[in-house]
Amino acid sequence: MKYQFEVCANSAESSLAAQTGGATRVELCAGIPEGGTTPSCGEMATARELLTTTRLHVIIRPRGGDFLYSPLEQRIMLADIENARRLKVDGLVFGCLNQAGDMDVPFLTQLMEASQGMAVTFHRAFDMCRSPQESLEQLIELGVQRILTSGGKPTAEQGIPLLKELNQQAAGRISIMAGSHVNEQNIARIASETGIREFHFSARLSVESNMRYRNKAVSMGGAVHVEEYSRMVTSAERVKRIVSAASAL
Repeated sequence: MKYQFEVCANSAESSLAAQTGGATRVELCAGIPEGGTTPSCGEMATARELLTTTRLHVIIRPRGGDFLYSPLEQRIMLADIENARRLKVDGLVFGCLNQAGDMDVPFLTQLMEASQGMAVTFHRAFDMCRSPQESLEQLIELGVQRILTSGGKPTAEQGIPLLKELNQQAAGRISIMAGSHVNEQNIARIASETGIREFHFSARLSVESNMRYRNKAVSMGGAVHVEEYSRMVTSAERVKRIVSAASAL
């Protein structure tokens, strides 16, 4: 059984590690603590240069928070899509809802028109929608290739019942990709119980800073504590282990 593995990469460095570990594709994001925001043009360009065997998808999300976007934010998203096209990325990841918690079909139509020639994934805004079953049918009609979802739960493992239902409803018309806390320990269970063949995970580990002088009295996060002297980076070895755990089925 063939699986596809997408790594949520927070940098060009993590993107390269994902490729080394055997990822099918990368979803390149900034702002991981916010759930992912649009990466810089420099990050996209560098990742594009480094990824030779792994496909590069980028998230188009102007901010954290909800998925109801103002006209100004919509302009930003369309401009970011043009930048991504210029940099020759393979695919885009986005999502938007209206006030009622349904798919924002008019804006999604604009996004799909702007994305022609690139693969499109609807991200975990799907887990915040009012009716997953109805939304799935709308996304198929719009021409979206895949949906990233945790099955409406905090983790994909907890969301197995809805993931299985959505995969059966999709019936090959759109790909359902399981994401959120997918790891070495649970990927085989999620795969076997849902029938899903695409998985999204980060496979990150903490890397200690090389700084010798450290002023721990100051935090760049202001009121929110941010750890300045370590960072999370995708591990090629962890990617390999997760891929192997699923491939053993």
